[in-house]
Amino acid sequence: MKHIEWVIEVSGLTKTFGDFTAVDAISFKVQKGEIFGFLGANGAGKTTAMKMLIGISVPTSGAARVAGYDVFTESEKVKKHIGYMSQRFALYDDLTVKENIAFFGGIYGLGKDRIQKKSKQLIEELGMESEANSLVRSLPLGWKQKLAFSVALLHDPKVVFLDEPTGGVDPITRRQFWEMIYKAAHLGTTVFVTTHYMDEAEYCDRVSMMVNGAIEALDAPHRLKEKFGVESMNEVFLKLARA
Repeated sequence: MKHIEWVIEVSGLTKTFGDFTAVDAISFKVQKGEIFGFLGANGAGKTTAMKMLIGISVPTSGAARVAGYDVFTESEKVKKHIGYMSQRFALYDDLTVKENIAFFGGIYGLGKDRIQKKSKQLIEELGMESEANSLVRSLPLGWKQKLAFSVALLHDPKVVFLDEPTGGVDPITRRQFWEMIYKAAHLGTTVFVTTHYMDEAEYCDRVSMMVNGAIEALDAPHRLKEKFGVESMNEVFLKLARA
């Protein structure tokens, strides 16, 4: 029997703010190399849950381990072993492409030689040789997003968290971005991605759907469509939201 390596393990994870429960006892596991979609409408609790998993928000109760570390007691170790791309563009506009790579490489604890090697490799893979010394603010949004994703993978993390990474970009760039996600997953990186584009849910190995802070459905896209008797993930989402 094949051994499954669980990179994310969540059990009864809860976050309350006074009398309001933002995340209500959610439980799930994500294995190595999996593309896991974390879906839900605005206000469903997606971002609050992600903040707990990346170690920047303390859970009220429950348990979670990410990349082998406890989010309650080892949050700093969690941060060192994950990549993260925020909903808002995460790099520095007033630094060049190469300066951003060097800066984040230093934050991730990479040595000078490794940073130089990674920087050359990353710039070549993105086809950004002519923009290497350009300020990031001068780049088109799609290039910025692809650069931010690549930088989040700079230190070869076990898992990368992407918070609505394709928001606002054109369809061609979205497709290119997902090709980068597939490549990362193929190389063994676990990808945890939130999105409000329901067609992107089709690209995930499994998806969870949050409604009012709770996970109402979790399975492979084709199984969810079969279960609800519909043709698209958008219809699955509408059925859950209306219920």
